[in-house]
Amino acid sequence: MMEVVFVSNYINHHQLPFCRAMIASKEVEFTFLQMEQMDEERIGMGWDTDPSDYPFVRLYKDDPGEGQRLIDESEVVIYGGVEEESYLEKRLTGGKLTVRYSERIYKEGQWKFISPRGLKKKYHDHIRYRNAPVYLLCSGAYVASDFHLIHAYPDKMYCWGYFPEFVPYDYDVLTRQKHERDTDIVEILWAGRMIDWKHPELAIRLAEDLAKKKTAFHMTMIGGGEQNARIRSMASEKGLDSLISFPGFLPPKEVRERMLASDIFLFTSDFKEGWGAVLNEAMNAGCAVVASSAIGAVPFLLEHDKNGMVYKNGNTEEFLRYAGELCKDPGKRYILGNAAYTTIANRWNAEYAAAALIGFLKSAIIGMPEARPIGPLSKAPIIAPKKGYEYTRQSIY
Repeated sequence: MMEVVFVSNYINHHQLPFCRAMIASKEVEFTFLQMEQMDEERIGMGWDTDPSDYPFVRLYKDDPGEGQRLIDESEVVIYGGVEEESYLEKRLTGGKLTVRYSERIYKEGQWKFISPRGLKKKYHDHIRYRNAPVYLLCSGAYVASDFHLIHAYPDKMYCWGYFPEFVPYDYDVLTRQKHERDTDIVEILWAGRMIDWKHPELAIRLAEDLAKKKTAFHMTMIGGGEQNARIRSMASEKGLDSLISFPGFLPPKEVRERMLASDIFLFTSDFKEGWGAVLNEAMNAGCAVVASSAIGAVPFLLEHDKNGMVYKNGNTEEFLRYAGELCKDPGKRYILGNAAYTTIANRWNAEYAAAALIGFLKSAIIGMPEARPIGPLSKAPIIAPKKGYEYTRQSIY
């Protein structure tokens, strides 16, 4: 039985399904090693999770010696979400099998890779182990491109992501719930922190455009943050108060319920959105998604016009057009929502990811790492950020 230790910042509702899937396997002895306390912002968003509820979770601070032993000596360590690299030093220099997972390292622009100071740290953390048994799980479609720039993990980068709970539904029943309401009003949902790089203002632009075209719709914007007051003020100034609801932050379970009741989900972030687990959740709920090409999860999960609509980051006109077309076309919403649900049900879920990872680890232990042909643990394509939009126009499923 493989001893696998998953080292990360803190346990949360996005990591739990994967952990449970690993625990369910009879091939691994699994531990989640929590290195930090959850920050107040995440707690305020309803993410708070009590580690003592889960026997497989250990807190590093409770017994640093034992925590470090697990990192140093376990057969396999999966490491990510922790800024401090010193915990991993002994393991890496000892040549022990290690699987890193990472979001983008150049979210603010790949031009930053030329920084001498930054390259020195990247060499210390990543590049010097390019020939060691260290592999990279890319939690986002642009991660491989970032690491390719610095020549790290050659031919050792694999598709990965976040795997929030998958809830099985009978899609036809789910569709009837969405479309057999007493009204023809289209329900549109936006959810996230109201901060600059998530661009909540685009949802207001859409509401304004739909109102001018006399489209029957209602929009819900879940969340809060530094731009909350500005966004609410924009809605009021444009006379949209009766068309947009602002419930604030809601617990994850209630956000899921709102998704189930929504026809269209808007995901408007730019390149600073490393993954975006809300996309998995909206697809699971059978929403027709309109998403920016910049979001890390989008090129992995969405094929444009097949299981969602992908607009080019920064192209507001295209965003408005796709969302407007979906408002008018319930048949297309059904097709996209059904395909989105199927994508999560068949491949991008915790059970599939855990099985793929366990298979990969077994092959890596004997020095013959084997990739899956598609989905999690397939070889990560090198997608430059400026090419993500075009990539979503290719057939990936």
